Amino acid sequence: LIPSFTVLTSQVLRNAVHVEEAEVEKCVRDVMKAKRIEQSNTGFKSILHMSLMQISGYKKLYREVENLRKVPYDSDNEEHEELLIELWDLLMPQEPLRGRVSKQWCDIGFQGDDPKTDFRGMGLLGLVNLVYLSRHHPSEARRILARSNHPRLGYSYAIVGINLTEMAYSLLKSGALKPHLYNVVLGLPRMEHFHQFYCYLVYEFDKFWFEENPESIMHFNQYREKFHEKIKRLLLDWNVVLTLQ
Repeated sequence: LIPSFTVLTSQVLRNAVHVEEAEVEKCVRDVMKAKRIEQSNTGFKSILHMSLMQISGYKKLYREVENLRKVPYDSDNEEHEELLIELWDLLMPQEPLRGRVSKQWCDIGFQGDDPKTDFRGMGLLGLVNLVYLSRHHPSEARRILARSNHPRLGYSYAIVGINLTEMAYSLLKSGALKPHLYNVVLGLPRMEHFHQFYCYLVYEFDKFWFEENPESIMHFNQYREKFHEKIKRLLLDWNVVLTLQ
């Protein structure tokens, strides 16, 4: 049986939301043909092209983030080690690291004397996020680190940072980040945009933590979930933009 025009049109539209970047141009032409829209309608064509690029880019970004998350931290990998040392140098520029394995790592919020064990859940993604924040917002990163050492409201800076990487990752995976990313970039969202959202989470969580004034760090999971729900509510607004200015 030959499919009807309506079935063909529906198939073209369904395929459109799964298009890869290289096929966007062809997909735009196919959709316009299926909907009987003149190819000379440049306004419709440009809007559709941008929308499909955003959809394609979101999926590509998720794959890139997922691939980085799957890379385990390897202390025998020179690039991994350089990133880790860079994190120390950015956060503690006045205090030299006395050894690769050192209790000093606890000063920036790792659990023990070798940070590699703390990256198990989020892999290299957790470290790359922490380094990005310190590279691009050094004063904010150091200020938040200093606040994390508060005598009563203190928390483990690096561990919480990795926890927020998991939050950013889960929001990306679920599709909840689409409104934010579609508003931030009129085209292909890139890894940089994911890192920028992470920076926003770190900044806002620190503010949230002190505003909530929890009794102790033992209540972290409770307040972490409360913060998570707050971010998810913000992302329900299709005009939302969550960036650290």
